[in-house]
Amino acid sequence: MRPLRFRNARVLGPEGWHGADLEIAAGRFAAPEADRVVDAAGYRLLPGIVDLHGDGFERHVAPRRGALHDTEGGLFATAAELAANGITTAYLAQFWSWEGGLRGPDFAEEVFAAWAAMRDRVEIDLRMQLRLETHMIDDFARAEATVAAHGIDYLVFNDHLQHKRLAEERRPKQMTGQALKSGRSPEAHFAYMLELHRNGPKVGPALDALAARLKAAGVRLGSHDDASAETRQGWRARGVAIAEFPETRAAAEAARAAGEAVIMGAPNVVRGSSHKRNVAAAELIAEGLCDALASDYHYPAPLSAVRRLVATGVCDWETAWSLVSEGPARVLGLSDRGRIAPGCRADLVVLDAEDRVAATFAGGQVAYMTGEFAARMLSS
Repeated sequence: MRPLRFRNARVLGPEGWHGADLEIAAGRFAAPEADRVVDAAGYRLLPGIVDLHGDGFERHVAPRRGALHDTEGGLFATAAELAANGITTAYLAQFWSWEGGLRGPDFAEEVFAAWAAMRDRVEIDLRMQLRLETHMIDDFARAEATVAAHGIDYLVFNDHLQHKRLAEERRPKQMTGQALKSGRSPEAHFAYMLELHRNGPKVGPALDALAARLKAAGVRLGSHDDASAETRQGWRARGVAIAEFPETRAAAEAARAAGEAVIMGAPNVVRGSSHKRNVAAAELIAEGLCDALASDYHYPAPLSAVRRLVATGVCDWETAWSLVSEGPARVLGLSDRGRIAPGCRADLVVLDAEDRVAATFAGGQVAYMTGEFAARMLSS
């Protein structure tokens, strides 16, 4: 695309809103000199949304569980949905889990292979996060090799086993449904979960060694659903410096006190509370205890969360938008995006008067466009 200048819009820059012209040239924000000019009166231009964690792509790659999956086609559809929601950089959160099926190791490797084949054919920056279940210690070497083979730069540790019930050798809740998704019989699935639970004494040393190797390889590490300050302290000792969706204020406070990043789910803000009755994200934001919001399971949620934060008076547009743009970019060391400033990657969201996405530019390329704004672009 040849250099493009927008006029008459409100632009959210590093110093706040302004009305100066904005130019895109060679995939970057540049000084306004372009001869192709678009009148953007009535629109607002904001930095593209950076989504650190989203698993909403699962419904695209396997729209009918057990009956149909289309991995590459689903990833293209995901990229389109992301762009339509103003997301210009997205980490797809792929499980490596005992749950099997869409969340099992075999499917993870299939998704990563499809992603490697298609990622350069979409406008947005599509990346992968690996979510590794802590008690699958026999899988650590395979998961680590997969991370290295695909250049995955963000890994989060999860533990979704229901340890209290397993310690009593009782079947976990919803286990039969999980077993069917995994392709195992309920009996085999229960036996496997008990085996993983009994790995408990070996998990700590195995995690210590794995985290050290991953850090040395330059992989950023996070923990998921920290329940307490003590839990966060344990992860900190391993160099796991990102607290993803802490369940309690104490865990978030512990992370912040140590200078660690806190990520919360945007759907939590939209709902007004956690669907699991954990700490409300808006409360942490109001107290300055949140660095970034992620889509979690719903790609429209980041924009919806910004609107709700502003509407409820938790913070202003500038602060709310930083939670979905500059904040997440900073957490993952993406210094070339999250801001509208000369030299930064030209990731841009165009909002209309009703706060709907009219256009999304990723790296200076059109990723999504609709309505009156598209007509103005075509006539420029």
